[in-house]
Amino acid sequence: MFISDNSSTVHKKVLKKITEVNQGVAFPYGNDPYTKHATEMMQSLFNKDTDVYFTINGTSANVIGLSALMQSYESVICAESTHINTDECGALEKYIGAKISSVEHNHGKINVQSIEKFLLDKGNEHHNQPKIISISQCTEFGSVYTPEEIKEIADFTHRHDMYLHMDGARIANAAVSLGISFNEMIADTGVDLLSFGGTKNGMMMGEAIISFRPEVTSNPKFIRKQGMQLVSKMRYISAQFIAYLEDDLWRDNATQANSTAQYLAKRLTEIPEIEIKNAVNANMIFARFPQEIIDKTINKEYYYLMYPLENVVRMVTSYNSTKEDVDQFIDELQK
Repeated sequence: MFISDNSSTVHKKVLKKITEVNQGVAFPYGNDPYTKHATEMMQSLFNKDTDVYFTINGTSANVIGLSALMQSYESVICAESTHINTDECGALEKYIGAKISSVEHNHGKINVQSIEKFLLDKGNEHHNQPKIISISQCTEFGSVYTPEEIKEIADFTHRHDMYLHMDGARIANAAVSLGISFNEMIADTGVDLLSFGGTKNGMMMGEAIISFRPEVTSNPKFIRKQGMQLVSKMRYISAQFIAYLEDDLWRDNATQANSTAQYLAKRLTEIPEIEIKNAVNANMIFARFPQEIIDKTINKEYYYLMYPLENVVRMVTSYNSTKEDVDQFIDELQK
């Protein structure tokens, strides 16, 4: 039920749009009118020239995007908890050959003080050269960077001739949490490269690489093909983004997920034995459950046992999560 927002169904408007484009013939590999329209819609989110490349999933968006910005002797600095460091099976290191330098974090968030130590050896040929700082929005702990925090990291990054990448797998949830636009959160703060996610918020599949740096805009075009992510029937990926952005479906979906998470957190506090471990900023809740509750509910797909040794579970609400779902879950826990 709350094991992951990846477990939710595809939104009916997304499915409808896929059906609508499933008519007649269309040029392959993104040369169709739907991909052109989806690209223009993505670009309109930002008051800045951007280049957009669609891929199937988040790992490919991260790896292909980062490949366009760095050489194999360079490194990416990120929080220990980031997806590229923990949950992508070493994809970045394998396909780029570059190093990931992980730093300590505060509920998934890093700051310039934690990054500075990696810059001491810049220019030293015996060491990997730091080139990119990567942050997640929302973080893997459900926390959200404010625009001020992002801008501080971006300014620091650019002063040191580096790039700032954002893994936006749950970027819609972050924007809704902050009450701001994508432009205010991304382009205005100085992010150079964005992995824009939709799969976790009602799409079937599909992510977008968005480049804000003209010196690297052509690179992902070729790296995407070499990385086996240039979808031949691209219109079916593009159609999803059209539906996702039309009438702000992304916002409605994320609002529902976030508000349900707040309700879930409130209901969990009714059970004294359960301890919520994080501030609920978006759609993720971490809590410590008694072993007795875990033993009786672990196989019912209510949550994900994140840290077994500490009995900490993760619950993620989705666009179609409801208060009724929460009430059913709480009733089961209370029993």
